Amino acid sequence: MKKTVSISKNKNFVKTALAVVVAGLAGTVLADGRIEGQIKATEQGIALQGAKIRILELNREAVSQRDGRFVFLDVKAGNYTLVTSYIGADDIKRSVVVQDQQTTRENFQLVGVSGLVENVIVIGQAAGINKSLNKQRSADNILTAVSADAIGQFPDTNVSESLQRLPGLSIERDQGEGRYVRVRGMGPDYNAVTINGVGVPGPDADRRAVALDVIPSDLLENLTVTKSLTPDMDANSLGGSIDVQSLSAFDRDGFFYQLTAEGSYDENTEETSPKVAATASNQFSLGGDENNLGVAFGVSSFKREFGSDNVETGGAWDFEDGEARLEEMEQRDYRITRERSGVTLNLDYKPSDDTDLYWRNLYSEYTDSEIRLANVIEFEDALAEGEGGSAEVQRELKDRTETQKILSTSLGGQTRLDKWTVDYRVAYSKSSEDEPQNVAGAVFKIDDDVIADETFDLSYTNTGKILIFAPAEYYQSASYKLDEVELGSTNTNDESTAINMDFTRDLELAGNSAQLKFGVKHAEREKDNDVDIWIAEDFTGDTSLTEFSGSEVDYQMGQFGSTINAAQVKSAIEDAEEDEVESSIGDYLITEDTSAAYVMGRVDINDWRILTGVRYENTDFTAQGNSYDGENEELNAQSFENSDDYFLPALHIRYSISDKTQVRAAWTNSVVRPGFAQLSPGRLIEEDDGDIEAEFGNPGLKSLESSNIDFGIEHYPGVASVISAFAFYKAIDNFVYQTDLGGTAGYEDFDKSVTFVNGDKADILGLELAASKQFTSLPSPWDGLLIGGNATFVDSTAEIGGYDDGEFVARDIPMPSQSDTSANFMIGYESDKISMRLSANYKSNYLLEVLEPMEADYDAYVDDQMQLDFSLRYYLTESIKLHFEALNLTDEVYYSYVKDTQYNAQYESYGATYKLGITFMQF
Repeated sequence: MKKTVSISKNKNFVKTALAVVVAGLAGTVLADGRIEGQIKATEQGIALQGAKIRILELNREAVSQRDGRFVFLDVKAGNYTLVTSYIGADDIKRSVVVQDQQTTRENFQLVGVSGLVENVIVIGQAAGINKSLNKQRSADNILTAVSADAIGQFPDTNVSESLQRLPGLSIERDQGEGRYVRVRGMGPDYNAVTINGVGVPGPDADRRAVALDVIPSDLLENLTVTKSLTPDMDANSLGGSIDVQSLSAFDRDGFFYQLTAEGSYDENTEETSPKVAATASNQFSLGGDENNLGVAFGVSSFKREFGSDNVETGGAWDFEDGEARLEEMEQRDYRITRERSGVTLNLDYKPSDDTDLYWRNLYSEYTDSEIRLANVIEFEDALAEGEGGSAEVQRELKDRTETQKILSTSLGGQTRLDKWTVDYRVAYSKSSEDEPQNVAGAVFKIDDDVIADETFDLSYTNTGKILIFAPAEYYQSASYKLDEVELGSTNTNDESTAINMDFTRDLELAGNSAQLKFGVKHAEREKDNDVDIWIAEDFTGDTSLTEFSGSEVDYQMGQFGSTINAAQVKSAIEDAEEDEVESSIGDYLITEDTSAAYVMGRVDINDWRILTGVRYENTDFTAQGNSYDGENEELNAQSFENSDDYFLPALHIRYSISDKTQVRAAWTNSVVRPGFAQLSPGRLIEEDDGDIEAEFGNPGLKSLESSNIDFGIEHYPGVASVISAFAFYKAIDNFVYQTDLGGTAGYEDFDKSVTFVNGDKADILGLELAASKQFTSLPSPWDGLLIGGNATFVDSTAEIGGYDDGEFVARDIPMPSQSDTSANFMIGYESDKISMRLSANYKSNYLLEVLEPMEADYDAYVDDQMQLDFSLRYYLTESIKLHFEALNLTDEVYYSYVKDTQYNAQYESYGATYKLGITFMQF
């Protein structure tokens, strides 16, 4: 299925963009004067972002950018005083003279707060915290950040696990590893991810979420989470927008390199895994200018072998008559190999003092090889704990390798004219997920030649961590024979191209410093999914499980049985027939083309900064897929298209009580389209004994719209220190959930008709508290002590419902993936030689999935989780560092349940992981 681009629509967008350019540049005349310079630290020239520079006489403020550069345009001739402000460094005050049509250059080299070591603002935990707090303090909107220090160190080796330390953020784990990020109670699908400011499409077939564990942290410099959007930002996030910034040669002067080698040990499988990474950057002189070309390069490779043990019911409990009785369950053993590799190449070129150009590239590849063994148990009659009864049992194997890739490349720049600053960029991003033909499911049933009645008498204890009691034959391979093998392959591609231009002009309104900014953007996105399924029921040779068995499974929750060799299973297949229906229903092609324009203004009135504006977005949507009618045995193509418009106003207010304390308030609006599985036009209609059942996506779903209010206060008392409190509220329209429309208007002939619908609304109310402090006032060696913590409290309500005898019945649920409480606590210490940290992360239970819209007892929740991690870094010399990490020290498990915590939906344990490595560096 190929996408057809509307030429007339693109012409109209080009005309609009050109009109904006002409309007923006009209009236440009020679300005008065200009002040520009850079803020750096130490003799190595470490660029400091987020430093405030103020012209006292004019009450004008600039903020240093990533390369430390700041600029004041259109400054009248005269004598002025510049003052710098950077958390962790002493303020510097300097007099300057500005002349008509001349540029005054003033560079500042900051040093650590008096009495502290110089490195406090460049290396170590405190340096990273300082960088983050300065970005947060100087921003016009509400954001939080995680920053690497001057030698590229993040506090965690996993990007998502670094983000979970921030207030309002928590993560979803996969096999114990942090993967997806939740922001302010909103699940990963409702948060945007960008790389160097460029939107990244998600590689997963069904969702919009981007798995951040795909991106190696060794290649990155900053992670910024924007919680209140400004009109110049894409409006596609309800919780927050996460920007991943890769390294740049202008982050520091001169030649820099870092080489890291690491080994990790998994306690569960007793496997050891290697990791290597290298980054380097340098500046070169091109033409007559000095150090105007920067080249940064990085490469990372990590292979981890680990596993987990699992017992789950999927919520298959019968709660009738006041007693819990188990209907079915599974024992599972996972053996996993994950490989992460990445490359980044960034070029920065400054052809003149007024123009900066860049080309930024990041490529990452994530391969997940999983062998899953399962004992699948279905009781003939549901059993209470301690009861015995007959059960059908299957041994199952899944063996698949999945590769996800993300590519982001952008070419752009900034040109500073006399009165205007023009930013421009063209970008391309692609993500993909490829799962070549694999054993999606090999089923071994009880051999009736060995077990005549094809059942076992089983019982169990403990309704949480369920333990099975079974006869010896249950575990013996000779009791089973190969019955069916399902082979599958999936390929998903998600591509996005975008072009944007932004125009900024500093103004003076009634004697007050002001700024006008406007711009346009056009983005085109195309996502396709291709699924192929084959079924094999004919096999060669002996099909007894003994022919495919290996060693005994090392299962931490009792006896399990033998391993199963996937290669031998595939070689036993005599013939496999493609399942045309299943291979077609999952296929789709979806396009989303978005054109946007915005205008915003900012004004400083004494200690107030007010920013307001509006963003307009138009999205043209198309969807193509397939429908299968089993009653008539017809397979047909489906298509759908629509167009939506949104006006999204915003207001941001910042009031500075002092240089250390400020109050913020914001009102913003945002919009997010439903997930791709929800929007898929695929439809499956089947008949079973006269009952007609259907399951389908809903491309007609409305986008989720959110009106957001934020209010809070921040106080920055000193080095690596902050105290903050923020309250937030989100009113969300068109919340999406899954329900059964069978028997309702339009679906009268269906006994079951499962699809996605828009709910009325959802509400989220929350409070974020955060504090950190470095005890610099204590005598040595205690002045290296660091303590930090944050807590977020969220309450949410969303209305869902279903039909009972044709009558709609509604009930309230919390937002899925939202913990009422999440918290972090960290205690650390660092000196010139050593840096250590003990950190705890907690999140309360949250709704995972609504299994039955009409039955609250079957809502699946994930239980509270508390994880304890430790890290230690020791500097052998200035250029050699050892590091040690211990993750999940308390062996925290993943546990989900239905009705209450007694009743298992899933129990999975992982064990601890230990890492030891060495880093060689020069900067």
